[in-house]
Amino acid sequence: MSYALSVFSQRGLTIKKYAISLCVLCIFAATTATTHAQMITGMDPCSAARPSSLTVTITGENTTFFQGSSTVTSVWLSKGSSRIDAFSFTGIDANSLSASFDIPADANIGTWDVHVSDPVDGELLPLTDGFTIYTYPDLDGDGKVDSKDFAFFSRHWLEGVTPQDMVLIPGGTFQMGNSKDPDEGWSNELPVHTVTLDSFAMGKYEITNGQYCAFLNSAYPSQLKVVNGIVYASGDTAKSFNYCVISPSNPYTQIAFSNNSFSVRTKGGRDMSKDPMVEVSWYGAVAYCNWRSQQDGKQPCYNLSTWNCDFTKKGYRLPTEAEWEYAARGELVGQRFPWGDTITHSQANYFSNSSYSYDTSLTHDYHPTWNDGTSPVGSFPANSYGLCDMAGNVWELCNDWKSDTYYSSCPINNPIGPIAGSGRVLRGGGWGRDAYFCRVSGRHGSVQVSWGSNLGFRAVLDF
Repeated sequence: MSYALSVFSQRGLTIKKYAISLCVLCIFAATTATTHAQMITGMDPCSAARPSSLTVTITGENTTFFQGSSTVTSVWLSKGSSRIDAFSFTGIDANSLSASFDIPADANIGTWDVHVSDPVDGELLPLTDGFTIYTYPDLDGDGKVDSKDFAFFSRHWLEGVTPQDMVLIPGGTFQMGNSKDPDEGWSNELPVHTVTLDSFAMGKYEITNGQYCAFLNSAYPSQLKVVNGIVYASGDTAKSFNYCVISPSNPYTQIAFSNNSFSVRTKGGRDMSKDPMVEVSWYGAVAYCNWRSQQDGKQPCYNLSTWNCDFTKKGYRLPTEAEWEYAARGELVGQRFPWGDTITHSQANYFSNSSYSYDTSLTHDYHPTWNDGTSPVGSFPANSYGLCDMAGNVWELCNDWKSDTYYSSCPINNPIGPIAGSGRVLRGGGWGRDAYFCRVSGRHGSVQVSWGSNLGFRAVLDF
């Protein structure tokens, strides 16, 4: 495995990105700088082992950032309940310090926050959104982990080739399916099987009402038509392939149509532009993907007559079921959810009840804040890949046909699902579903023409 690190700043500060070598700090790309930046050294990006130590340099936004490094009493890293204390830290000047950490062999790969405390302000929680240790094996697919893979990573992450609303998901191998008690999940989650995937990019968030509304306005009326509150392709004379519902009588759709223009509604005075698009069908999801490919100068993946996906194209598409589960797990092994084995309302928008021991939420029923439907995307913490709402909020459509027996014959490398099935795969649960449906191994399905109040999607992109 090879590794790279990123450090993200908050307080409205600009991010700086670095590629790190054990002996040389190579700055491949950086955004427009402010005075707040972090650098991480002490690691070889082509190392075959987990890094054993890290050095973090923290520079304040101004001289009052933490009252000068000479007053700092402790520095530590945190990820969930795990904590790693710096074994040494040294003031560089009145506004910056360097801290060194020993990384335990069992430390989780993922995002770690950097914390500093001093006797003046106490703990500053946290100084940054954290840094992330990623694994990057064979990114370019040549069967080797070498400098070419690091160049691939540099190009797609540091140079911004990956769209800003997406994250790079490094290729790798994982165990797909329910690894808990077989009685805990559906039988179609078995057998657990090995899957190896190439690298791809995935949307950080579910596609929002605002994004989908932009598609509708761009494609109407040349490519779309509205009939009785339902959107179809303009050439769909039989009205066989509905895209989405915009009927004013539907309380869940957040798209309005008036005077030949689409707009996002408000709900209880709240702007719904950042909530996930719902009441959208599988056909409507793939039509959006093709439109976005065209907007970005990429090859559309879908034939909108046959509805087949051409995986050799490099445009936007729905994730395969395997890609979805791999990304949702965020490199955690055998866990129920994108962050661990239990779920609460602080982590997801779902229907909580006491029927499941792994539902440990202190509040029950619908989410106390978002108790009437969807929540704005990104309202809850991301998993270690930087993906939000991979559990709850809305069911997410996948490209695959659904088959309850597919796991018994699923290929190892880049499976794309069966050639036919009973509808299309849904993953992730939704705001009206309980913890059982929100498990990362949970499989559900929906026919392509179906829509629902908690059914949405996110896009992926091949390289």
